[in-house]
Amino acid sequence: MAWLRAASGLARHALRRRALLTRAPPLAARCFHSAPPACRPSAPAPRAVPLSRLTDSFLDGTSSVYLEELQRAWEADPASVDESWDNFFRNFLGQAAPSAGLSGQTIQESMQLLLLVRAYQVNGHMKAKLDPLRLDERAVPEDLDLSLYGFTDADLDREFFLGVWRMAGFLSENRPVLTLREILSKLEQAYCGPIGYECMHIPDRDKCNWLRDKIESAKPMEYHKDRRLVMLDRLIWSTQFENFLATKWATAKRFGLEGGETLIPGMKEMFDRAADLGVENIVIGMPHRGRLNVLGNVVRKPLSQIFSEFTGGTRPVEGEDGLYTGTGDVKYHLGTSYDRPTRGGKRIHLSLVANPSHLEAVDPVVIGKTRAKQFYSNDLDRTKNMGILIHGDGSFAGQGVVYETLHLSALPNYTTGGTIHIVVNNQVAFTTDPRAGRSSQYCTDVAKALDAPIFHVNGDDLEAVVRVCELAAEWRQTFHSDVVVDLICYRRFGHNEIDEPSFTQPKMYQVIKNHPSSLKLYEQKLLGTGEVSKEDIQRIHEKVNRILNEEFAKSKDYVPNKRDWLSAYWTGFKSPEQISRVRNTGVKPEVLKRVGQAITTLPENFKPHRAVKKIFELRSAMIQSGEGIDWAVAEALAFATLIVEGNHVRLSGQDVQRGTFSHRHAVLHDQETGGKYCPLDHVVMNQNEELFTVSNSSLSEFAVLGFEMGYSMENPNSLVLWEAQFGDFSNGAQVMFDQFLSSGEAKWLRQTGLVVLLPHGYDGQGPEHSSARLERFLQMSDDNPFVIPEMEPTLRKQIQECNWQVVNVTTPANYFHVLRRQIHREFRKPLIVVAPKNLLRHKDCKSNLSEFDDVEGHPGFDKQGTRFKRLIKDRNDHKQVEESIRRLVLCSGKVNNTFEV
Repeated sequence: MAWLRAASGLARHALRRRALLTRAPPLAARCFHSAPPACRPSAPAPRAVPLSRLTDSFLDGTSSVYLEELQRAWEADPASVDESWDNFFRNFLGQAAPSAGLSGQTIQESMQLLLLVRAYQVNGHMKAKLDPLRLDERAVPEDLDLSLYGFTDADLDREFFLGVWRMAGFLSENRPVLTLREILSKLEQAYCGPIGYECMHIPDRDKCNWLRDKIESAKPMEYHKDRRLVMLDRLIWSTQFENFLATKWATAKRFGLEGGETLIPGMKEMFDRAADLGVENIVIGMPHRGRLNVLGNVVRKPLSQIFSEFTGGTRPVEGEDGLYTGTGDVKYHLGTSYDRPTRGGKRIHLSLVANPSHLEAVDPVVIGKTRAKQFYSNDLDRTKNMGILIHGDGSFAGQGVVYETLHLSALPNYTTGGTIHIVVNNQVAFTTDPRAGRSSQYCTDVAKALDAPIFHVNGDDLEAVVRVCELAAEWRQTFHSDVVVDLICYRRFGHNEIDEPSFTQPKMYQVIKNHPSSLKLYEQKLLGTGEVSKEDIQRIHEKVNRILNEEFAKSKDYVPNKRDWLSAYWTGFKSPEQISRVRNTGVKPEVLKRVGQAITTLPENFKPHRAVKKIFELRSAMIQSGEGIDWAVAEALAFATLIVEGNHVRLSGQDVQRGTFSHRHAVLHDQETGGKYCPLDHVVMNQNEELFTVSNSSLSEFAVLGFEMGYSMENPNSLVLWEAQFGDFSNGAQVMFDQFLSSGEAKWLRQTGLVVLLPHGYDGQGPEHSSARLERFLQMSDDNPFVIPEMEPTLRKQIQECNWQVVNVTTPANYFHVLRRQIHREFRKPLIVVAPKNLLRHKDCKSNLSEFDDVEGHPGFDKQGTRFKRLIKDRNDHKQVEESIRRLVLCSGKVNNTFEV
C-alpha cells in the first residue's frame, strides 16, 4: 500500500529532522528501542498497544519501530514531530474526544480500520449486488471479513475516528466520530449496493479523492419527485418503443434492448449533465443491439422514418435529382444526426456514426471524427466535443481494436479529452458464456491499463444507472480522460428476436422468463413511496402509445428528403449520378517558388544531422533551379500549396515524420538540444499549429486507419492521409478497408477523401516487405469491367461512380497532382497510392518545377491544363521501328524506369 510505504519514509525524514535540531543524546537515552527505556516520559492513559507487537504484514521491517518512537516523542512534546504526524496522532489517539469508547482506540485498531476501509474501496465491488438475475456466484473476498482485522461483535458499538491527513471520503479528517457498526453500514451502502466501483488502481491521489468524495457522501443521493417522473417517462418510452416494434413486426430482426432498457434514460441523463458542463457536440458509436431505440429516443430520428425502413427501406423519389440511395444497409446499421434539447434548456448536437456488423470496428472512427470536430470548432481544451462508445460485453473483452483505440486516448495528436464507454453487459456473448469468452474477472478489465475508473451497475436499478451515467460525464469533463460504465443487464430474447437462447443458456432463460422488467420494478418503487399513482403511470403509457401509433400511420406515406438521414451533408458536393467538372491542379510559379523556399529553409541556430542538412541543401537547389524535383519534395509542395489555400493537411502513421525509408524528414531534430522543427508549420504567417499535422502513430494499423477515416469524414476541405510503415502491413486494418473505406459510400452515403499511402515494390527485402497486395484493392474496386467509360471531359464520371481510386504513380509531378486533386474537385473518393520504394531516390524519377505550375505552354500543360495524367506517353523516339512493333505494353510505377534501363 503506497500510503503506508510513504508513511515509513516520512517517519525517517522526521527523525532526521529532529536529530539536526537537537544535540544527539547518548545512545542509551535516544528512546530508539521497542522496549521502553528508563528515560522515556510517562504517556497519557490509556496506553496504546506498541506497534512492535504487531506483525509487519502491512509495514516493512523497521517501520513499526520508527512509528512507535514517533508516538513516544509526540506524547512527550507534540511540537517535536512533523506537523503531518502531529495531525495523525491527534486523530488516532483521540486527544480532543472525551468519549470513553473513543479514548480506548489504539494505533493498532486505527491501522486495522484503515485497512478495512481500504479493503472495501478496493474489493467492495465483489460484494455489490450487480446481477439483476442474481445468478452470479462470486465468493465474498476474505479481506471484507471484520474478524480478519481483530474486531468482534462486541466492538460494533464502540466509537472510532477514521480521519487521515489529505484524504477524502470516509478517511477525511473532518469526518465525525462513528461507531464500528455505522462505519460498516456506510461502507456497505457505498461500495456493496447496486453500484460497484473500481477506481483504486488509479495512481493519482487527486482523482481518487474526487471519486471518494462522490462515492462516500455523508448521505446517500436521493432524487426528488420531479426528476423521478422524468426518469419514469424516459423508461416508459424506452420500453414501449421495443414493445411496439415487437407487436408490429413480430418476425423481424431488430436487435432490441429488452432487458437493458435503462440504457436509454441513462444516456439521456448523461447527455443532459454533459450539456450542463459545456458539451455541445457528441459523436456516438455503438453496435446493433438497442440501436433503433437509441436512434428514436436519444438522437431523435423521426419515428415515422424508422417505421418506414421496416416496411420498405429508403426509396428514391421519382424525378428527384441527386437522390443517390446507394446499395443501402440494414436499418440497425444506419447513422443519423440531429440537434436535441436537454432537460436544462440547452441544445446538444448528436451524431450516431453508421457501422457494419463487425463489432467495435466503429470505435476509432468515432474518436477520429470527434478529434476533427474539436479542430474545426477550435475546441482547444476539448470540452465542447465528446465521444461516446457503446460496447457489448463479449466484444469489449475480445476485440483487439478496443485496446488499440483505448491506447490512443492520451497520445498528443489523437486524444479527444476522454471518451465515455458504456458496456451493455448481457452476461452472454451470442451463445458464449463469460467463462469461455474472457480470462479476466470483468469484461472491462482492459480499461484498467489506462487508469480509467470503472463503474459497474445493476441494470435493473434505474436511479443507480442514472447516477453512474452522470458521474461518468462529470469525470470526463473534470479530468479529460476515459471512463467506463458497465451496465450489467440481460437479453430477454436471444441474440436476435428469432433466435432460441435456451439451446445454450437454459438456466439463465428460465430465470429471465419470470423476471420483471426494469420498468415494472421502478413503477412499483414509485408507487411504494406514494410519489405517483397508478393513474399517473397509465396516462404516460397512453400518451406514448398514442404518439407511436400516429408516427406509424405517417410512415406509410413517408418519402425521404434529399439524404435527410445523412449527418453533416456537404452542401455543393456531388453524388455519383451528378457530373462534376474536372479542375486543373497546377499552381502559380511564384507560389511554388515561395512555398518551396519556406519548406527548404531552416532556422540559422538550428543544428540538424549533417546528412539531413545536406538533403535540405539539395532540396533548396531543386527549387531554385526548377529541375530534379524528387518524390519527397513533390509531396511537400502538394501539402504546402494546399495549406496556402487554407486547407487542413494531416498525415499519420507509423514513423511518418521521418518516413520509413528516410525520405520525408517532415520533422527535424536538433542534434545538440533535441529540439524539433517542422518546415511545413511555417508556410504562412501565424500558421495554426494544427493546420499541418504530421504524427507518428502507435504501432497499430486497424485503430489508426479507422481514426483517420473518421477524421476525414468531418470536413471535405482537409487532406487526411494514413501511411503504412510498409504496404504489406495494411492488412492489419483489413476490416477498415472492407467494411468502411471501399463500401461506406454505397452503404451509408458517406463520402471520404482519405488518402492511403502504401510503400511497396518487390525490392528484395523479403515477402513481408515487398507487396502492398495491389491485386486485392483492384479486386475490391466496383468499376464495371464490361463498360467503356465516357472520356469526354464534360461528361466524365468514371471516378465518381467507382468506390475508390487505386494509383501506382510514376513521376513526382503526377504524385503532386493526384494529392491536390483530392481537394480540387466537387466530390470525395478514397485514394489508394501504391508508392514504390524504388522511385524515392531513383535518378530518373524526377520532375521539373514547370510540371507543377499552371502556365500554358510548359511541359506539364496540355490541352486539358496542368493536372494528374492518367496516361504519360513514352518520351523516347520510336519512329524508325514503328512498323515492326507488334506489342504495346502499358505499365506504371517503377516498371517504366526498369524498361527504360
